[in-house]
Amino acid sequence: MQRRSLMAAALAAPVVARPAATAAVETKRTFVLQHGAWHGGWCWVRVADRLRAQGHSVFTPTATGLGERAHLLSRDITVDVFVTDLAAMIEAEELKDVVLVGHSFGGLAITGAADRVKSRLRRLVYLDAAILQPGQSILDSMPPEIAAQRRETIRAGGGISLPVPPASYFGISEPSDTAWLQRRLTPHPAVSYDSPLTLRAPVGNGVPATYIGCTVNPLASIEPMRQWARTQAAAGKDWTYEQLPSVHNAMMTVPELLTQSLLRLASL
Repeated sequence: MQRRSLMAAALAAPVVARPAATAAVETKRTFVLQHGAWHGGWCWVRVADRLRAQGHSVFTPTATGLGERAHLLSRDITVDVFVTDLAAMIEAEELKDVVLVGHSFGGLAITGAADRVKSRLRRLVYLDAAILQPGQSILDSMPPEIAAQRRETIRAGGGISLPVPPASYFGISEPSDTAWLQRRLTPHPAVSYDSPLTLRAPVGNGVPATYIGCTVNPLASIEPMRQWARTQAAAGKDWTYEQLPSVHNAMMTVPELLTQSLLRLASL
């Protein structure tokens, strides 16, 4: 009888709402991080580890002819090959609601991917990145004196590749980082610098986009792209513009700060 009374009391007691187990957990996002010239997917390890530790999905593809795919280096690697690499990976993995990040030269690939797989993307993030207009090559976009230097570098590489620059070019000076970077960098496919980017829609294709400019010893070669992004943001387009107190390779020098920026942008 006592047991029955206790059960009845329990059933009659008001239900106390408990927070759902998922309520305290932030929405999990999918990030695709595209590297720049001479690099590979390996360069994102410090940011990727931080994002994965918080439960997010992270992909760090390597473009044809670079990194672990350096054995594929050839004269046939145009900028559109990089776009195809990236768009095909996103489709093959059946990714959705992607926060697509492009660093430096990787900005070209994410622009092209937005043109091809827009429906799979949530936001574009250009990290101190190059931006091309339809039919433009990276050499077309650079200040003339810098473009001339790049062409000379291509000639020095036999017309197939751009030789690896010193780590200081990317703003890296800490000895262990310098050694790590110099071990991993590989010559960059030359034709990707002199081939036009094929686009059917305007840059970004209407996907919300954020440009993050690195402010410490900024690279002069991409200043025209930074200015273009600032203009877009000021005009109230689908763009915003932010700055990061870092050298060009922010994923190496300020990974925690960059991770927090990406998480914030992913929640917009």
